[in-house]
Amino acid sequence: MSGDLTTLQDAIEYQFRSSAHLQHALTHRSHAQESPDEKPHNERLEFLGDAVLGFVVSERLIDRFPSYAEGKLTKIKAYLVSSANLVKVSQELDLGSYLYLGRGEELSGGRGKKALLVNTLEALIAAIYLDGGLEAAAQFVDRAILTSEAVALADLNFEAENYKSTLQELLQGAKLPAPAYRIAEEAGPPHRRTFTVELLVGDLFRATAEGSTKKAAEQEAARIALEHFRKALEAPKARSQRQHV
Repeated sequence: MSGDLTTLQDAIEYQFRSSAHLQHALTHRSHAQESPDEKPHNERLEFLGDAVLGFVVSERLIDRFPSYAEGKLTKIKAYLVSSANLVKVSQELDLGSYLYLGRGEELSGGRGKKALLVNTLEALIAAIYLDGGLEAAAQFVDRAILTSEAVALADLNFEAENYKSTLQELLQGAKLPAPAYRIAEEAGPPHRRTFTVELLVGDLFRATAEGSTKKAAEQEAARIALEHFRKALEAPKARSQRQHV
């Protein structure tokens, strides 16, 4: 371990009553196996931390989005507790610097392994829960994981997936060609890129849309296509209904 645990506690904004809880969360199996006194490793804490994280995120989303259906809440939660999101949090906290690793794991770059960092973050959540209770763990999750930016991105990712999947299902049901997306243009400086996406549905429809990310641009293109095809497919039904009146 190269990091000072006092610095880590400052970073997570939680001071442990028992340093043993924190050390337990940071101890990898490889270190425990090499230790003569058989120190406990953090795998059992990972299990507990995963459950605490899932509960807190579910409770917070229910409170924050009272009008959202279960399916939408589930997908937003899935993003927030995903490895992709948790590894970013772990890297921001520099958890790798504080790990107790065995020699072999150290030499193989264990401090930077994504799966190991995610597991350690979950173990840390469990350690805070055991040391200070559910409210302390929930406050850490709020600060580190449920940031306004992360929740907004999770919500955006759901919408992007929702428009695209809905369009796919609509076209498939109407026996029309599947949509195809391609990046038509990238512009702007690296810190403020703009992406232009072109969407094609065979020779029937073409749309272009811009966004600050590829997903956002694809979302907008799919939304435009959905609006077009819903109108196009509903028009014959409306005419048929009028003819039968």
